[in-house]
Amino acid sequence: MTAGPALRTVLRAACGFAVGLALWAAFSAPYERAVAAFAETILRVSERPAVTRLAARNGEIVVDRSDFPPAAPRPGLPAGDLHFNFVILTALLAATTPLSAARVLAAAALLFAVHVLALCCQVEALYATRLGAWSEANYGIFARNAWAAAFHFYQIAGRFAAPFAIWWPLSSWEPGEMKGKGQEGKRKRRGKS
Repeated sequence: MTAGPALRTVLRAACGFAVGLALWAAFSAPYERAVAAFAETILRVSERPAVTRLAARNGEIVVDRSDFPPAAPRPGLPAGDLHFNFVILTALLAATTPLSAARVLAAAALLFAVHVLALCCQVEALYATRLGAWSEANYGIFARNAWAAAFHFYQIAGRFAAPFAIWWPLSSWEPGEMKGKGQEGKRKRRGKS
């Protein structure tokens, strides 16, 4: 008897994985442009002068700075490594019942924020560690280690943990739940007086 619900959950997760994979393949390019645009804005706000430009091209986020020499190659960061965890999140959400639009939108918004912050860390890690003498002149040892650690944490654990960390609290959250509890509490208080 318990195999029935467990099997249904596994099938829902497999369907969610397949749907997530299809969406990821179909919409990666525009999604990468959106993530790059938001990350560029955050990076430029923190720069003096604002010199960073990020462009999503052919599965990469190309990093450009206005102070790079014109003939210097522009580094490219693999975009798929940044956001493939969307597929994991869709599988987890599909396994959750009941599946609601509000839960999906909340999860997508949180994962988007994670991707933007992860890209910011990746660009800062590139600046801090991979530009030779320029990196050493513009980033202290603490900053170089902190940005490299943030980037490596996301690469090794964060990109796998993020979908679970987002899904776990949302799996038991019901949209309107707080509103309903508030109304019930008001009724109880009115009944006591």
